[in-house]
Amino acid sequence: MTRIKKYVAAATVTAAVLAVPTGAYALTSGGTSSTPSASVPSAKSVGDSAAFGASGAGVRPADQAPSIRVVAPGERVKAAPGVRLWLTKEGKYWSTPDMDEQFRSVTDGNLDLSTPGVSRQSETVGDRYFHSGVYYGSRAAARVEITTRTGRTVRASMVELAGKPGWGAWYTTTELPTVAKVLGPEGAGTGTDTGAPVDFIRSVTLYDTAGRVLATLASPASAGN
Repeated sequence: MTRIKKYVAAATVTAAVLAVPTGAYALTSGGTSSTPSASVPSAKSVGDSAAFGASGAGVRPADQAPSIRVVAPGERVKAAPGVRLWLTKEGKYWSTPDMDEQFRSVTDGNLDLSTPGVSRQSETVGDRYFHSGVYYGSRAAARVEITTRTGRTVRASMVELAGKPGWGAWYTTTELPTVAKVLGPEGAGTGTDTGAPVDFIRSVTLYDTAGRVLATLASPASAGN
């Protein structure tokens, strides 16, 4: 039987300053974390949180040629070894060796598509850490970058449907954390308690074609570090 895991946003904040998500997180049996809405507790994933608008928060060098791949509805993209990702008008789907099908909706009202934002899910796939999410709220979106807690910045691949729908999906991989760096229950992991785990990903940032920050999703742990 096909297993489907559906993600919903924990909160939505549209202020032009960075903030800490208010949603709670819970450890899963796989050693990572998920949002409370996750329906399959055995999946090894970090649920997505609210995106935080960051207009004018910073500027990176402009992209000369935005590299967003246009895909057909249902077209499978090889996002990582053993991972397939595809889009429909309803949202982002992906599968891993441990989960037949997972889904992140853009039509259920949990994302404010009128405001720039970005979401994230992360999970262990083999010997890598797979990250993906939805970017939305601007037809000028051109680049997504994630920053790890070690300070490394990784540029993600981006895909969207034809016709500039105002949203798309991003994906990339990083090395696995050397220790258990996952979100703790009820938003733990602020860095003030040595026994509280922290998120390996510090932030996800969405840029426009001019290199300006459209939105940044910071992990709860980043606010105290």
